[in-house]
Amino acid sequence: MHPPQMRARARALRARGHNIHSVARALSLPYSTVWHWCVDRPKPAKFGTELRCFRCSPNVGNPTDPETYAYLLGLYLGDGHMVTTDRVPVLRIYCSDAWPNLIDACDGAMRAVLANKVQRIQKQGCVAVQSTGKHWPCLLPQHGPGKKHERPIVLVDWQRAIIEGHPGHFLRGLFHSDGCRSANRVTVRGKEYVYPRYLFSNRSSDIMSLCQWALDLLDISWRMNLPWSLSVARRDAVATLDRHVGPKS
Repeated sequence: MHPPQMRARARALRARGHNIHSVARALSLPYSTVWHWCVDRPKPAKFGTELRCFRCSPNVGNPTDPETYAYLLGLYLGDGHMVTTDRVPVLRIYCSDAWPNLIDACDGAMRAVLANKVQRIQKQGCVAVQSTGKHWPCLLPQHGPGKKHERPIVLVDWQRAIIEGHPGHFLRGLFHSDGCRSANRVTVRGKEYVYPRYLFSNRSSDIMSLCQWALDLLDISWRMNLPWSLSVARRDAVATLDRHVGPKS
């Protein structure tokens, strides 16, 4: 019989994006035990007897896990949308089939922030990770009709405070959704050079500005290689971003 503290540690690691295997290794636990705690019987995030929506509770602006909220916000701005016309709002984030750990991380982030239940709907080439909840619009006020790049995307003050405190987690969400880490090849005087770089692509100038702002908070140099695409290519900048973003899967 494992103590409650061990279950809490496993669920906290899972909510931060670790997969079941890595959590089991970190805590020296059987895979099946961690799976049961985190997938089969996940413990919903709670605020004692208060509402689970931190915007509607007395602890306004103080989520219990701001790092995970920053990550989820990045995912939502990249590949998410919200349906508010149904009886209960639905938050939906699309994750490529090529990145199964990203699907798990998105699922865990939704549960850590608000969701009691998360669904995975298989689409062609991707999975729609979704959760219904009447308080999702409170936590993600950037929702609205139409495409994100066709309307303003502006953070409210309490969101900006969270991102200022956890810019790396926000960038992790942005790059895990609309970004990539790849090998860039250039030829100089007949000699080929290969070096890693990060790319972030988004047609919304507001979302691009938020990415630039978060990079500036961490003193990570960047440049625009296209009007809708940002590149991080300097060796020190890539190394810093590696520490915050990490692989999708």
